[in-house]
Amino acid sequence: MRRTVHWYVAATSILALAWGFALYRSAPTVSGAMIDALSLCALAVSAEALRYALPHSTRGSIGFIPYFAAAIVAPSWPSVAAVVGVRIGAEMWVRRPAVKAVLNVSSHAIMELVAITVYTALGGVGLRLIPQLSNLAHVSWIAGFPALAAFAAALIVNNIIVMGAIALSSGRTLGGVAHDVSRTTIGLDLAAGPLIFVFAWVFAGYGMIAAAACWVPILGLRQIHRVNLELERTNEELLELMVRSLEARDAYTSGHSRRVQQYSATISRAIGLSERQIRHVSKAALLHDVGKIHEKYAPVLAKQDKLTPEEWTIIQDHPADGAELVATMTRLRDVVPAIRHHHENWDGTGYPDGLIGDHIPLASRIIRFADTIDAMTTERPYRLPLTEAQVRAEIVRCRGTQFDPTIADRLVASALWSTLFAPSTQDKIPLRLSIVGQRDRSARQGSASVVARGA
Repeated sequence: MRRTVHWYVAATSILALAWGFALYRSAPTVSGAMIDALSLCALAVSAEALRYALPHSTRGSIGFIPYFAAAIVAPSWPSVAAVVGVRIGAEMWVRRPAVKAVLNVSSHAIMELVAITVYTALGGVGLRLIPQLSNLAHVSWIAGFPALAAFAAALIVNNIIVMGAIALSSGRTLGGVAHDVSRTTIGLDLAAGPLIFVFAWVFAGYGMIAAAACWVPILGLRQIHRVNLELERTNEELLELMVRSLEARDAYTSGHSRRVQQYSATISRAIGLSERQIRHVSKAALLHDVGKIHEKYAPVLAKQDKLTPEEWTIIQDHPADGAELVATMTRLRDVVPAIRHHHENWDGTGYPDGLIGDHIPLASRIIRFADTIDAMTTERPYRLPLTEAQVRAEIVRCRGTQFDPTIADRLVASALWSTLFAPSTQDKIPLRLSIVGQRDRSARQGSASVVARGA
């Protein structure tokens, strides 16, 4: 995987160098372009210094606004050189690893090259060359469409390059990475097109001081966007904290919730769900056992002996308690049904409501598979983890009773089936017999044990 990423970065760099050289050869001398390009890209330095975090350990900035402005004020090689210079300085300042630094510089160079190529191909010229430059409507009529088209094309290409590298390094699909990254930036990107054009027009028509004055409130908008992203990230971290708090009090759930989340995402992909649906299922899977954080479960989970029927009844309350707890959080209400019904069985023998068949939410049916697979592949005091073949046999045996038969058939036939049994990034901690005891009371009565009906 790592070698593939290196080849990918090398190919991106070669493309940027070849394309940049071709642009230089087409017009080696461009009057005034270097000063304009350097002036605009100098404003980008402040944006690069205020970069903000995005998913997948990436970072964003609004430096693309002066970069694109340079592409339409001075649509020639000096703009590319200025962008590359700023990006090299930024990468050196944060001491980014060489591969990431090269990719970032190359992707920005290609972004600028795409913008210039599309802009000029559609008839765009440097804004200073347009007559009646003080008339924004006139300038927009001449250069507006080429500029917006150039911006859109360059932004798409840049995102594809970066997200392609993330997909290769993480093993995720390009669509999945695109959904995670674009959902945090799409609003800013949509608003930026007209803003870039006006910003470039101010610079070309009224000079550097006027452009710098406009740049200050733009940086303020960037701060608002950053705060929104930080709030979203804080919400996600609070979810992790909630899950970790649960795991700290129950050995059974140590690492269990995150493994069930991983399995649920894989199963969702195996049956062809969209990335948006996969995110929904994953969020519900992470929180599926959160109801056990209630104090009434503490003595039951810590008990050294088998559970009594009354204690078993208490354990069966955790899906409803989890749903009630999550329902108090406005942004999580969409996963409440999935959490409440993750112990329902296809034939109606599950709990808490005894739902049957398609009346069980799809996310709950998927989590049921993931929860069971984790139970079967986790070492127990009375047995070793089951093999892939044994798990397959149990899934097939319980299709139509515990499991949705359609999902069962598609899952075991999928190429992703075997990935469920790859070494996990988190150790599957052996469970105490005291905790497993009655919760898996059917374990000692036959193969039905591995479905962990009461877990």
